[in-house]
Amino acid sequence: MWIALVLVAVGLILYAFEVRYRRKRKEDGVYKEPESLAGREPASESGLQSGAESEECCGLHLVCEKDSLSPMSDEVVYYDDEELDRFVGRDADSYSEEEEEEFRDVLMTLLPEDVAGWARSITQRRLELPPDVRDELLILVNEQRSKQK
Repeated sequence: MWIALVLVAVGLILYAFEVRYRRKRKEDGVYKEPESLAGREPASESGLQSGAESEECCGLHLVCEKDSLSPMSDEVVYYDDEELDRFVGRDADSYSEEEEEEFRDVLMTLLPEDVAGWARSITQRRLELPPDVRDELLILVNEQRSKQK
């Protein structure tokens, strides 16, 4: 009985160190997924992934990166909106109606599955959306999420 308890304790300690090690390596950009998991069918743990998204999500996280509005990587993805970079550092309330309309035009021309990615891109590029466009973006993201459930 004591041997079993010691083995379980050692196993838990090793597991905790492995998780910490992988997290650290992933943050450093060194971690690569083991080959045994690379070809595996992704599992949907959160229930938020549709069939098309499960091909792009690894399934190893509780929440798919595509569903999150927070940037999880340093890679900036542009959605044919490079011209918006001239607004970096501007306050959300300082946009004119024409400038606000530029943001709205980009938002309304996005594919529904690209809306969350665009929101991450805006955050990574340190752009502040005009308040009305931000509200519209949140509505679209919520609609997209509710359709996926």
